[in-house]
Amino acid sequence: MIIKYFLSLLILVSPIYVSIAQEKKFVGVEACGMCHKTDKQGKQLSIWQESKHSKAYETLKSEESNRIAKEKGFTTLAVETPECLKCHASGYNVDASLKMEKFKVEDGVQCETCHGPGSEYKSLKVMKSREESIKNGLIVHDSLDKFCVNCHNPESPTFKEFDLTTMWEKIKHSVPK
Repeated sequence: MIIKYFLSLLILVSPIYVSIAQEKKFVGVEACGMCHKTDKQGKQLSIWQESKHSKAYETLKSEESNRIAKEKGFTTLAVETPECLKCHASGYNVDASLKMEKFKVEDGVQCETCHGPGSEYKSLKVMKSREESIKNGLIVHDSLDKFCVNCHNPESPTFKEFDLTTMWEKIKHSVPK
């Protein structure tokens, strides 16, 4: 009787543990950069490091950002304001259990902002196949204009006209063929 009870309980609870184990986690730019820094990968890490995306969080520490936040009616520093962080920091609003040890919000707008949490697709074994990578959570945008405007839009207090074609040229990071 006791064995049947525990087996029944195990059957009921197992899907919960499988579900938890399969949640994708943010690994951070350091993990992505391990492979994406080479010439073979198009030096994607250095393209990001030289972009404004890599410095997005840092800009929130400036007096100018604090002034803008105050003008908008926020009572917290820009670096603590969710309305600012949503576009200046990857994973700021993600539960800590979904961030791996090396993930740092302070790294700004990083790989996983656009490509999704990388824990399930980060391995070389998976990344060798675009299809496998996508199956394991890699997001590849077929319409950048719909994605980029989530942050690059007139709601941003510092918005300047945004020409996607011009801006994409500054940050494109395809793997060379």
